[in-house]
Amino acid sequence: MVKDHATVWESCLQNIRNNVNMQAFRTWFEPIKPVRLDGNALTIQVPNKYFYEWLEEHYVSLLKTSIRSQLGDKGRLEYQILVSDSREEERRKSIAGNGMGNNYSNGNGSSVSLSDQVPYYNNVDTDSIKNPFVIPGIKKMKVDPQLNPNYRFDNYIEGDCNRLARSAGHAISRKPGQTSFNPLVIFGNVGLGKTHLAQAIGNEILDKFPTKTVLYVSSEKFTNQIIAGIKNNAINDVVTFYQLIDVLIVDDIQFLEGKKKTQDIFFHIFNQLHQNGKQIILTSDRPPKDLQDMEERLISRFKWGLSADLQAPDLETRIAILEYKMMQEGVEIAQDVTEFICYNIKNNIRELEGVLISLIAQSSLNRREIDIDLAKEVVRNFVTEINKEITVEFIQKLVADYFKVPVETLNGKTRKRSIVIARQLSMYLAKNMTDRSLKALGEVFGGRDHSTVIYSCRTVQDLMETDPFFKETVSDLEKKIRMSLSEK
Repeated sequence: MVKDHATVWESCLQNIRNNVNMQAFRTWFEPIKPVRLDGNALTIQVPNKYFYEWLEEHYVSLLKTSIRSQLGDKGRLEYQILVSDSREEERRKSIAGNGMGNNYSNGNGSSVSLSDQVPYYNNVDTDSIKNPFVIPGIKKMKVDPQLNPNYRFDNYIEGDCNRLARSAGHAISRKPGQTSFNPLVIFGNVGLGKTHLAQAIGNEILDKFPTKTVLYVSSEKFTNQIIAGIKNNAINDVVTFYQLIDVLIVDDIQFLEGKKKTQDIFFHIFNQLHQNGKQIILTSDRPPKDLQDMEERLISRFKWGLSADLQAPDLETRIAILEYKMMQEGVEIAQDVTEFICYNIKNNIRELEGVLISLIAQSSLNRREIDIDLAKEVVRNFVTEINKEITVEFIQKLVADYFKVPVETLNGKTRKRSIVIARQLSMYLAKNMTDRSLKALGEVFGGRDHSTVIYSCRTVQDLMETDPFFKETVSDLEKKIRMSLSEK
């Protein structure tokens, strides 16, 4: 049976696939194209010089075994390197190698060294590149990273909602481009901190590696640059510029949907950066698989690394975020006000910030104390409906469920100890967590006198001071009441 170059390389790939992980296979072997088969020499095309060097350094033994299993002991590989140049269309220069080292020829018998090749983009004269982010007045091209210096890891509060993405970001900042999180796709709804986290990674990398070139760009700005490049016949300058970036952060990648030309150009930029070990960080309002009107080859590459979901923060995380921002603003707000805000602002961290800023402004301009009434006025500007407030009936039901007694017995006359404790505890919680008067509370609890409510509250207070277990029970009930309402 006569073998052709495609059949031989496909058989080699089957062996390679069984000996490397899927990430490495997709990165270093899927982009290779078989070109021709001349006797015992198989020519394969690789995207660039760096790609060739990586294969020779890390996979030479595997390549040797694979090619000789198909072509015999004299089988060898020859490389054809696809070279990029900003002033011409793609040019090819054939370079033959033994698949086992760095000695190779240009195919006609003469020796070729790396310095003799057509310069790859790392050797491009950067003065000739139109840089949309250049800092004026600096002779050597220096890219403005476009990062907000306030977006840091130390002010990005960690919770269950973001732990995976935050941990991956930390790993990337220590070894950009060298982890399996490449690309890192951070996705989630509006206002959950995607941009903050992405830029925090960029700022941390600049702190640790000042010589690296980091760039944050919105997908809208990227698209506009592509349009301008096409209009001015300078698209190669834009592409070459982006290939100089060490860490590329693209925000709101979903806005590339439907933009076929922009997607095509971004695909080539993505490939070059990824193949050269550069770090790519993307944000999106949905996971890659749910992106619509996006080239499948792009979606496939988005899945190469890690897709990390940002969920809405839970109550404790929201309170921690709000308290941190209060500390930054230098204001103190009562705990009941803080909790009220966090019960009602559930799904958007930006709205938490907005409520705090509005409270501070209202308090300063109108000389009002930041209390629950002012908080209600402000929160109504952010949500269509304020969460149901705590009621005596709700407290009674939750306490009754906790002690496993019927709700009706709390309002009855039984003196059974377990029910008396539950009744007194219900009165204590109702007094502290609602705005009902002592008289009104007595009426709710079976028409009792207000003095009974006072006595019950004192009894609970005394027990809390002398019995740590009982105090923990009260604290647990308070938390359950607030959490139950916040989840409605």
